Amino acid sequence: MNLFVFGLGFSGRHFVETERARFGTVRATVTEPARAESLAAETGFSVRAFGPESDDSRIAQDLADTDILLVSAPPGQDGDTALNRYRETIAGSRIGWIGYLSTIGVYGDQGGAWIDETTPATPKSDRSRDRLAVEEAWLALGAETGKAVQVFRLSGIYGPGRNPIVKLREGRTQRIVKRDQVFNRIHVADIAATLAASIARPRAGAVYNVTDDEPAPPQTVIEHAAALTGLPLPPAVDFETARLSPMARSFYGENKRVRNRLIREELGVDLTYPTYREGLAALVADAQG
Repeated sequence: MNLFVFGLGFSGRHFVETERARFGTVRATVTEPARAESLAAETGFSVRAFGPESDDSRIAQDLADTDILLVSAPPGQDGDTALNRYRETIAGSRIGWIGYLSTIGVYGDQGGAWIDETTPATPKSDRSRDRLAVEEAWLALGAETGKAVQVFRLSGIYGPGRNPIVKLREGRTQRIVKRDQVFNRIHVADIAATLAASIARPRAGAVYNVTDDEPAPPQTVIEHAAALTGLPLPPAVDFETARLSPMARSFYGENKRVRNRLIREELGVDLTYPTYREGLAALVADAQG
């Protein structure tokens, strides 16, 4: 069984490295040719350059020799670049399972209410509207070809090297307080486990929320990280006066509590890190914070 990953980023690489033994051949893409060369040497995978200004000529042949396709690259200006360029190649290939990594941002603002996969997607930002359009495009390909396309809507991703502990240590986090604001999170290891479970139990057209059990205020997570490590706790900053980029500020405009019941009941996923507490504690114990 051969794997191809469009977009070997944080989540995609963790999945590949965790599940490497199940695949005969692993091929993947990054946007820059130099990065493709260095990653290939570092990982042993076949890494191709693919992006708005690069397109390795071997990708079409790779896709023809692929069984499992994971799409982890963000949308381009005109939708999903991979689907736009390789739709016919993918449609005519032996690929049987396709996973598209999306975001819970497609649900928009829910006023702090609990939601699940039956909640209509009402994206608020252009970024999330683009994501929803790409979800729909991949699902349409699956419906047309009979391939099992699944969409995975991810919460805020964290894990080794990318988490509040790192930000505290580097002095690049704010303890922002906005009344009643909560976010869900998901450890990268639990994303990998969910993808593996879906490959074992494919369901064409499925949409899954990949998220932890406990939405929590962002300042609470930072406080817990500081307590675990003994690192200095940044002063509390009111959201209205916080210095944030437009993108960062937009995240605070959406407030929801996301349920993950479907991945548990349908895929049998048992989260290793059901809340930020277990996830951060493991990072500290493994010295990976």
